[in-house]
Formats: sequence, structure tokens, C-alpha cells
Amino acid sequence: MHKEFLMGNAAIARGAVAAGLNLICGYPGTPSTEVLETTAKNNDGSIYVEWSVNEKAALELGAGAAYSGARSMVTMKQVGLNVASDPLMSLAYIGVKGGMVIMVADDPGPISSQTEQDTRHFASFSKLPCFDPSSVQEAYDMIQEAFEYSEKYNTPVLFRPTTRVCHGYASINVKDKEEYRVNAPEGFVKDSSKWVIFPRLSYNAHMHIEKRNAELSDVFSEYSRNLVIPASESSCRKGIASHGISYTYVQEALEGKSAPKVFKVSTPFPFPEKMAVEFLSGLDEVLCIEELDPIIERELTYVCGKYHLSTKIYGKLTGNVKTAGENTCDSVAENIASFIGWEKPDTAVLPETPELPVRPPVLCAGCPHRASFFAVKTAMKGKKSVFCGDIGCYTLGNAMPLDMVDTCLCMGAGVNITQGIGKIEPDTSCFAFVGDSTFFASAITGVVNAVYNQADMTLIVLDNSTTAMTGHQPHPGTGRTMMGQVVDKVDISAVLRGVGVKTVETVNPLELDKAVETVKRVSAEKGVKAIIFKSPCAVLIKPDKPVTIDESKCINCKKCINSLGCPGIIIADGKVKIDSSLCTGCRLCTQVCPVNAIGGGCNE
Repeated sequence: MHKEFLMGNAAIARGAVAAGLNLICGYPGTPSTEVLETTAKNNDGSIYVEWSVNEKAALELGAGAAYSGARSMVTMKQVGLNVASDPLMSLAYIGVKGGMVIMVADDPGPISSQTEQDTRHFASFSKLPCFDPSSVQEAYDMIQEAFEYSEKYNTPVLFRPTTRVCHGYASINVKDKEEYRVNAPEGFVKDSSKWVIFPRLSYNAHMHIEKRNAELSDVFSEYSRNLVIPASESSCRKGIASHGISYTYVQEALEGKSAPKVFKVSTPFPFPEKMAVEFLSGLDEVLCIEELDPIIERELTYVCGKYHLSTKIYGKLTGNVKTAGENTCDSVAENIASFIGWEKPDTAVLPETPELPVRPPVLCAGCPHRASFFAVKTAMKGKKSVFCGDIGCYTLGNAMPLDMVDTCLCMGAGVNITQGIGKIEPDTSCFAFVGDSTFFASAITGVVNAVYNQADMTLIVLDNSTTAMTGHQPHPGTGRTMMGQVVDKVDISAVLRGVGVKTVETVNPLELDKAVETVKRVSAEKGVKAIIFKSPCAVLIKPDKPVTIDESKCINCKKCINSLGCPGIIIADGKVKIDSSLCTGCRLCTQVCPVNAIGGGCNE
């Protein structure tokens, strides 16, 4: 053993490697992404690493490896589990041979997600065991234990860290390489009575799962990471139940005080019922502090009813803890103070800080998506149009002054929402925007649906040659894999033509006049047609010489600012200026300026 300072996601990855990991796959999504990337960096060649096209593909790939006796891990964020839910539910019935951990990172806040959904619900819904780490060290240790439980009970298990565990840092104890487990997969053994899901098999599997989970409830009552900590005074008849990062906030709030009885739940499903009864014994009241939903609160309420206990359970359902958003050290301290009857905790008196400027999320300077949106906006000016967006950097196209995202639901949904609007409003020009990575992940089926069902829409593929929002991961269109292989790129235009889209044109959005003309011409056609705006992400390329403003020509009309909203164009001393530290020389603004006052950049 030795000490290392690690991010939570890095610790999870290192723990999985130490557990004898054979294969890891997933789809990038904050706050889960670094787990797979760290594994790739610590791969000695014995682990297969893959960014899959989406979470469903990843889960099925991981299942196949586990069928063969491999230890596999699948990574995603909470909304990604929605995509993978179909194979997840059936896999719970089929089971696995090798250890299989499905790491689903939840995002209370939400900080970078569409929803605050709680994966602990998916654990009980799918009837799969769930592990819920509370710290970086525990995440490192618990991921190894998760593999052991998975293998022992021949079941996939869910591993549910949240953002503050995933992205927190700590100095932790990690194994030396000679302590790593080596897992040699046996290989797939044919047995249709086990691996082929038939109704009769499912019935028997369901019976087995219920029996196993009842057993696991007892086993988890003895699991060392589920804890009942006695009150510091025997006369105290109040208790606190918590889990995950919220448990560490509880510890901090109770430090140095006469503490009540505490119950730490590390396995929310199957719930450690016997330990819960032990915890509730002798208590009049219990406060549940958890993120995001009242899972523990409901379980303890159920246990009280089942065992005829008079303990009153408080938490989100009773209004004693807020029902949405992250818990914090301060909010937990206040919750506990109100519950116990302590004085409201003092907050540190900090010096008054200056008011900070408001900076809403914005597309980067030089981002080609800005040019794409502006080209479509210019082409469709004065026409009844709707612009359906998607998940990615280009969601920021909703911000003023572009104002070009009318809908955004989930990955790939814009393609189908566009069709729905068009069927009801046939006089509307319907556009669906999707990125290159999202196209492969979840939009292809929507395009097939559009072609098959005779939709009238324009698909805009924003191809910046990367998965930009989550950290520039490769995808099928980039020509490289996480194993370092250079492979044939999957051609988006060929895919579109292959599924029946007859008009597919590719244009550089930074060539504004050509881009506008292409939009006008292609969108006027009937049926399903597509424009691929192809230009690399500004972060991936070396910036060109910044543009400059000729002050003798500039009339200070601010059209460059009011039309584009580029952060590289600023107002200083009442005049329009170029921030040379941000400008990439893309020259989009030079094509917008009505008096040709902006020059330089990539063409000079």
C-alpha cells in the first residue's frame, strides 16, 4: 500500500484496475467521464477500453464480456442509464458469470445535467444491488468489493457515486501493483437454458432474484461499510440516517458535539433491514439526510411499520430537508441543528467581496457552431421556422443574441420532435440540430423514422470532429479509438444517404455566404434533407492571428456583438474592441461587419 492524491473518478478507475478489470466501456458524460479515461491511462495492455456509441451498446458489450467470465465495468451518467435501461432490466434476470459493475454517476444540483434523477430508484426497479460511496477512499475500496459481490451472486451491480465524490480529491491508500488481482476469464460456455431469455426462464429468474435480495439484505446488514454509530450520550433518543457525500457533511456537523445515533447506509438496495432495526431501537425520532430522493426515509418508514416501531421519521417527505438540489455542509448543519434543537450554527464572517460580473454559459470564441446557427438564422429570416436543439455544446445556441434553440429534451430527441411539430404545422420550416457524436449515439434512428414516415424537415449536423462538451473524446467519425487504433472514419454523409436521405450537402459554416445560400436552397426542398456544417472545434486547432478593428472605419454600430455574441468581441472605453487573448481568427465577424472595419485573421 502507498498514498496517492487522487480525484474520486481516478480512484474508482484505479480500484477497478486493482480488482482485475478485463474490460471497460461507456459513453462520456459528466460527472462520470474520467473513470474510463483514467483506466486508459493506467492500462498495461491487458484491459480492453472503449468509448461505445451510446450507453445501451456499452452495457450490452460489458454483459457479453461478463458472460465470458471477464470482470467488466460500464460507465455513464444518470441520464445515460435511461438509454441503457432496456438491456439493464433483462440482464438483471439473466445474470453474469464474471463480476460486472455498472457505474452510474448522479449529478445533484444538477450541475451539468438535464435532470436530478436518483439512480437508487433504478436499483430497486431493476432489483440490482447498489453501492453508494461516501468518500474518495471509500470509492476506491468499495469498487473492489462491488466486483466481489457481483461475482459471488452472479449479478451485475450498480455503483452510484455523486458529483462531489466523483470530482473530489483526497490523499488515499492505494494498492501496490503486486497486490493487484489478476482475472483470467474462462470464456463463454454455451448454455441456452441460462443465456437465452424465455418467459419460463424469466419467471424462475424472478423467483431467484427475490430470494437472493432477501439474503443480500441480511448480508448487507453485516457489510462493514453500513454503520450504526451509537449516540455519545445514552439518554439521546434522536438519530440521523444518511449516505454518500451527505454522510461526510453529517460527520462534519457533529464534530466536537454531543452527537446522536447515526446510521450510514452504503447499500441502499437491498436495504440493510436488520441493521436498520438495530439503529431504530430506542429512538423516538430520526432525521434522514440524503441526495436526491427520500429513499432511506421511505425505507425506514416501512421498517417502522413492519416491526411496529413508534419512531417518527423525518426528512424530505416531512419538509425537514429540502426536496431538490445538492446538500452542503451548511445546509446539513442547519438541518441537524433544527432537528436536535441546537442553536443555528455560526457561519464564518468573511470580508465583503466585490460584486462579480454575470457570465452566462456561452459558445467559445471561434466556435464553428456560432457560424452554423447564424447562417441558418440569416437564411430563414422572415420565415416561419422552428429550431429543435439537442444535448451538447450547441445547446448554448439558445442564448441571445443567437436565440436558435427552441426545444431541447434529451440526446437525439430533436430529430423526432422536429417531425412531430412538422406533422401538426406543415407550413413551418422545421430544423433539427445535432452534433456529430450525438448523431452516432442516438440520432440515426430518428433520421430513419423521418425518411420512412415521409417527414418534411432539414437535419443540421454540426460536425466539429469531437465530443466537445464532455472533454473531446473520440467517436466513430474521428477515426481513432480509446485503444489508440487508427480506424476508418464512419462517414456521416454516407450514413445519411444509406438510410435514404437524398440531399446531403457539406459546407464550412465559417464561409458565411456559401453557408447561407446552402441553407436557403436545401431547406426549400421537400422531404428529409441534410446539411453537414463541418469545421473543427476551436479548442482542437491552433488559433490563427487575431482579427483587428480599423477604428477609422468602425461606426460603432455593434452589429458584430449584437448578431454573434462572441466573447472575443468586447466593449472597452465605449468602443468595440477585439480581445486578442480569446480571438481565434475565424473571421466570422469580418463577414458580418457592414463597413468592412474588421480585418486580419486566418486569411491574412
